[in-house]
Amino acid sequence: MTQNTETQKQENRGARPVLVTSGTGKTGRRVVDRLAARGVPVRAGSRRGEVPFDWADESGWQAALRGADAAYVAYYPDLAAPGAPEAMAAFGRIARECGVRRLVLLSGRGEPQAVVAEEALRASAGEAELTVVRSAFFAQNFSEGALLDGVLGGEVVFPAGGTAEPFVDAGDHADVVVAALCGDGGAGTVHDLTGPRLLTFAEAAAEITRAAGREVRHAAVTGPQYAAMLERYGVPAAEAGFLADLFTTLLDGHNATVTEGVKQALGRDPKAFAAFAAEAAQGGAWDA
Repeated sequence: MTQNTETQKQENRGARPVLVTSGTGKTGRRVVDRLAARGVPVRAGSRRGEVPFDWADESGWQAALRGADAAYVAYYPDLAAPGAPEAMAAFGRIARECGVRRLVLLSGRGEPQAVVAEEALRASAGEAELTVVRSAFFAQNFSEGALLDGVLGGEVVFPAGGTAEPFVDAGDHADVVVAALCGDGGAGTVHDLTGPRLLTFAEAAAEITRAAGREVRHAAVTGPQYAAMLERYGVPAAEAGFLADLFTTLLDGHNATVTEGVKQALGRDPKAFAAFAAEAAQGGAWDA
């Protein structure tokens, strides 16, 4: 560790904390780890953690935000979900009242309803600096998310058809978020993040097959078929319908483009899906 790095960490330890909402989630825990490595005081908000934070219970938000300098806003279940604009308006108002200086918001690429929620947060947060990070599908959905069970079972059932998606690594997303939170780059802007290559879900499954050493295939289904499958697994009908409609819309081809967002924010290329798959396999993500 260089002397300058150690000095910066010492300075960061005396700074006001950063709240990370959904701090145990796919992106939140990566942001927490990166901030902690920099010596930045972190509040990892979660429903059952040391810093109570629940998107379904506004009563605890003020305590989590009080005294914080910045916050990473990762809304659950999705920024395009019903009720998200109202939640963002309330969160922005409370953040403003608590004197939060900087907000970084997780959003989705090509989601018109998510933009409505983005604007609700921007309008309510007052003078707080807002950075929006619109990310493609995370590669880690195959290793620790909703698609993991399908990978383990050898068949990923998803309403994707033959549409290509520029899967982005969750670590790249977290690096961009931390740079914006700490003022190292791209603060106050909108980042459009993708991986370096377009892949269909069948091609992604083939990459996983090569990395994991056992066959994984993609089974394409329609939106209604996917919703029905989710309901059979116990997902409430309204939520199942929302997710099926969301995925069908996102994978209609309008997001099938690669951007330079990661490179513009970090000065380096994004991680390739094949590299993600190799690391996930080596780490035992897909061990039977």
